[in-house]
Amino acid sequence: MAHLFRDLSLGHSKRESTPPPLQTKPRMPPSKLTSTDLQSPLGQLASQLTDSDLRLTAYDVFLAVCRTSSSKPLSSSASASNSDSLGYNSPSQNNNHSPNSPALQRSLTSAAASKMKKALGLKSPGSKKSPGSGPGSGEGKSKRPTTVGELMRIQMRIPETVDSRVRRALLRIGGGLVGRRIESVVLPLELLQQLKQSDFTDQQEYDAWQKRNLKVLEAGLLLHPRVSLDKSNNASQRLRQIIHAALDRPIETGKNNESMQVLRSAVMSLASRSDGSFSDSCHWADGIPLNLRLYEMLLETCFDINDETSIVEEVDELMEHIKKTWVVLGINQMLHNLCFTWVLFHRFVATGQVEMDLLYAADGQLAEVAKDAKATKDPDYSRILSSTLTSVLGWAEKRLLAYHDTFDSGNIYTMQGIVSLGVSAAKILVEDVSSEYRRKRKGEVDVARNRIDTYIRSSLRTAFAQRMEKADSSRRASKNQPNPLPVLAILAKDVGELAVHETKVFSPILKGWHPLAAGVAVATLHSCYANEIKQFISGIMELTPDAVQVLRAADKLEKDLVQIAVEDAVDSEDGGKAIIREMPPYEAETAIANLVKGWIKTRLDRLKEWVDRNLQQEVWNPQANQEGHAPSAVEILRIIDETLDAFFQLPIPTHPALLPDLMAGLDKCLQYYVMKAKSGCGTRNTYIPTMPALTRCEIGSKFQGVWKKKEKSQNSQKRNSQVATMNGDNSFGIPHLCVRINTFHRIRSEMDVLEKRIITHLRNCESAHVEDFSNGLSKKFELTPSACVEGVQLLSEAVAYKIVFHDLSHVLWDGLYVGEPSSSRIDPLLQELERNLLIISETVHERVRTRIITDTMKASCDGFLLVLLAGGPSRAFSRQDSQIIEDDFKALKDLFWANGDGLPADLIDKFSSTVRGVLPLFRTDSESLIERFRRVTLETYGSSARSRLPLPPTSGQWNPTEPNTLLRVLCYRNDETASKFLKKTYNLPKKL
Repeated sequence: MAHLFRDLSLGHSKRESTPPPLQTKPRMPPSKLTSTDLQSPLGQLASQLTDSDLRLTAYDVFLAVCRTSSSKPLSSSASASNSDSLGYNSPSQNNNHSPNSPALQRSLTSAAASKMKKALGLKSPGSKKSPGSGPGSGEGKSKRPTTVGELMRIQMRIPETVDSRVRRALLRIGGGLVGRRIESVVLPLELLQQLKQSDFTDQQEYDAWQKRNLKVLEAGLLLHPRVSLDKSNNASQRLRQIIHAALDRPIETGKNNESMQVLRSAVMSLASRSDGSFSDSCHWADGIPLNLRLYEMLLETCFDINDETSIVEEVDELMEHIKKTWVVLGINQMLHNLCFTWVLFHRFVATGQVEMDLLYAADGQLAEVAKDAKATKDPDYSRILSSTLTSVLGWAEKRLLAYHDTFDSGNIYTMQGIVSLGVSAAKILVEDVSSEYRRKRKGEVDVARNRIDTYIRSSLRTAFAQRMEKADSSRRASKNQPNPLPVLAILAKDVGELAVHETKVFSPILKGWHPLAAGVAVATLHSCYANEIKQFISGIMELTPDAVQVLRAADKLEKDLVQIAVEDAVDSEDGGKAIIREMPPYEAETAIANLVKGWIKTRLDRLKEWVDRNLQQEVWNPQANQEGHAPSAVEILRIIDETLDAFFQLPIPTHPALLPDLMAGLDKCLQYYVMKAKSGCGTRNTYIPTMPALTRCEIGSKFQGVWKKKEKSQNSQKRNSQVATMNGDNSFGIPHLCVRINTFHRIRSEMDVLEKRIITHLRNCESAHVEDFSNGLSKKFELTPSACVEGVQLLSEAVAYKIVFHDLSHVLWDGLYVGEPSSSRIDPLLQELERNLLIISETVHERVRTRIITDTMKASCDGFLLVLLAGGPSRAFSRQDSQIIEDDFKALKDLFWANGDGLPADLIDKFSSTVRGVLPLFRTDSESLIERFRRVTLETYGSSARSRLPLPPTSGQWNPTEPNTLLRVLCYRNDETASKFLKKTYNLPKKL
C-alpha cells in the first residue's frame, strides 16, 4: 500500500500497534497558553479567518506538501490498517517501489539530543508526557506517536476524522497530479472539487468547511495576493461575486458542475498570474500576511501540547517536514528565521515568562535575523522585519522603561534575558532598518548603550516619582507625631536606599551593555532630586530646623550619589567626568551657609540697634556696680555670649566654616560700642591751651598791684576762651571718664574668655576637625581688642589733660607764678592734683590705674613748662626765682612718688626729663642766654641769619638747645639786658 507518511516507528512492530478508533466528537487537550497583549506582527488578515481556520488550512498544506515532496510515499499509523482502500501512489513514484523499503522506515527517535535544540540552547525536558498522551489521542493505553504525520496531527489538535477526510481528498486529487508539483495546485479549490456533503458528519460541519475554504481563496487571491491586482481585473470581480454568493448560499461541491467550473475558471485565472519567477506555481497562499500566519501555525507545532514551554523531542524531523511547505507558502530561510523568532518569543510571553530557555532561544534566533537583515533590502521583508522587531522591542521596553516595577532580585535573570532581546531587536531596527543610521558614520551610534541609557533614566524617574508619593504619604501619616521628618528629608533617605538597591541588583546586569550603568542611574536620581531641592531652596526665607534638616539630608544624598558615580567610572576613559558634569551641585551647603549668614546678619543688626539705643541711655555712673564699669558693657557681653551659644546649637554641619563670619560681625559690633563710647570725650589736644603771643617784660612794674590784678583778669578770660569745655554734661566728668576706661578694660579682658569659650564649642562640634580649633589665629577678635587699647590710651590722656588744663586751670594757668613767683607757688595746684588722684585711685581698675596717673604726671609737667615758657605777660622771672621754680618742681615729683607708694622713680625721671633739661636756663645770666641763642639760631638758619636773626617758630618741643625755648626764657626774663635785646632784635611789645 502507498503510505501517506513515512513510518517512523519507535522500534515496535507495526502489527503490535493498534490504531485508535475514529471519534466523531474528538476531545483535544485544552491550551494552557495565557492571553497576551501581543498582536501578531506578521500581519492582520482582512478576511474573517479565525485561528482555527488558519490552523486547519495550514494542516491541509502540510499534508499536501508531504504527500508530493518526494517520490516516496509517506505512511500514517492512523491509516495503516486502511491502506487498501485509501492507498495511492505518487504520480512520480515507481510502481515497483516497495512502501516498506528501508528509506521509508526512518523512525521518530529521541535517543540522541536534537541538533536543533542544541543550536537553540534548549534543554531536553525531563520525564514528561509524550505528545499524543492526552485525551485526544484515543481511548485506552497512552502511546507515543509513531510517525511525523501523527505527531503533527496531535500537535495541531486536528481530530482524526478531519485528518482522515483530508487524506482521502488528497488521494483523489493525486490522480490529476501526474507530472505536476503541489505548488501548481490551488489546494482549497481541489478540496472543494473532491469533497462533498456526504463526506461530513452533518450539514453544519460541511457548511463551515466550505466557507473556510472559500474565505481562504478570498484571502489568498483577492485580499492578500502574491501578485497585486488591477482594479479592472474581471476575474477578481467575478471571483468576489462567486465567493460572496457562496457564503450566503453554499454551492454544491464534490462535482464537476457549472458552479464549480465557474469557480475554477476565476480561481485559476488569478492564481496562475506570474510573479516574474518563470515557474508554473499557483499563487494562492504565498501572499503576505496570509502565508506568514499559516506558517506561524505550523511552527507552533514545535511546542509540546502537554508542556507548552518545551520543544518536542522530534523537532528536527518535524521542522524538516514543515520547511517543505515553503514552496506553497512562498517562505524562504529569512522569513523562516523571522517567523520562528517571533514564535519562540511569543511562546515565552504566553507561558508566563517562566521558561528562560525560550527567551534565550529567541535571542539566539534573532542573531540569524540580524545576518539576514544585512544581506537583503527586500521591501516586503523589511516591512515584516520592522513590524516584528517593533513588537518585540515594544513588549520588552514596556517592562524595561520601568524595570523597578517589573523586576527584583528574585527574577533578575529574566531581566537579563529581556534586556538582551530588546537590545538585539533595537540594534537591527536602528542599524539595518533605519535610514537615518545609514547616513551617519559607523561608530557614531552605540545602539545598545543608548537603549540601556534610556531604560535606566526612564525607570529611575518612575521609581523616583513613586518614592516622592510615598514620602508625602509618610509625612501625612506622621503629622501628629512630635518632630515629624520633612518630606524632602524622607525622600532623600529613600532615594539613597534606591541608589544602593540599583547598584547592587540592576547595575551589574546592565553594565554588560553600558559600562557606566550605575553612574547613569545615580545621575538620573541626582537630577530628579535636584528639581525638588532647588525649588525648596528658592522658597526658604529663614533658617528653621526643618530647612536645615532637609538641606543636610540633600547634602548627604549628593555626596553618596557622587561617590557611587566616581567608583563606577574608575575604569572609564574620562574617569567619569561626563557623568559628574550631569550632576551640578545642589549647593545645599551654600544654601545652609546663606541661611546662617542671614541669621547672623539679623542678630548683628539687632545688636547694633541695641548699642545705639543703650549708649544713649548710659550714664556712666561709678556707683552702678562694684567693678566700676558700665552696665551696658555687661549686657552686650552677655548678648554676644548668648549669640555664640545659639550659633553652635544650630543643627548645621558647617560651624567652623561660618564661625569667622559671626566673629567678624560681633567684633565690629563691639568695636562700634567702644568707638561710640569714647566719642565726644575729647583728647589731650582738646585741653591744651593756645600759647599767647611773645612779649617782653616791663622792668620796674613788678610791684604795681593794680596792673597786675587787671592783667591776671584778662589772662583768665583769654584762657577760658581758649580751652574747650564740656559745660552742662556730667557724663564727661573725671569719674565718668574713668568708668568708660574701666568698661574698655573689661571688654578687652573678656575677649580672651570669649575666644577660649569658642574653642570649647568647636571641640564639642561634630563637624569640626583638629585644625579648626588648633589654629587659634582664626578664632580671635581682631578689631575690638585694639579699639579697647586705643580707647583706654585716648581717654587716659584725656582724663589727665582735662584735670591739669581744664579742671585745675584756676590754680595752674590762672594762679601759678602770676605776679610775684614767691607769692604764687605750686602748693594750691598740688592739693588739687592730690584730690583728683585720689578719685582716680578709687574709681579706676588697678590694671589701668598706673597708666592714668602716669599720664596725669606727664600733663602736669607739660602744664608746668607751659606756665614757665608761655604763661603770658602776667609772669616774669629773675635769676633768683630759679630756686623757687626748682623747689616747686621737686614738690610736684614728690607728689607722684608719694614716698615710694606712687609711681616708680625711674618712670618719674623718664617723664620729667624735659622739665629738668629746661630749668637750668632760668638760673643762667641773660648775656649767656643771648649768646647761646645767637649761636643756636646761626647753626639752625646758616649765613642768612648773620644780618638779621630770624624769629624761630614755636614747635612745642621744649629743649635747652632749641632756639624757640631759649627765646621764651629771655621773653620772661625780668632784667634790662633781655628786654633791650628783644626790643632791638624783634621789637617785641611789653604787653598783649
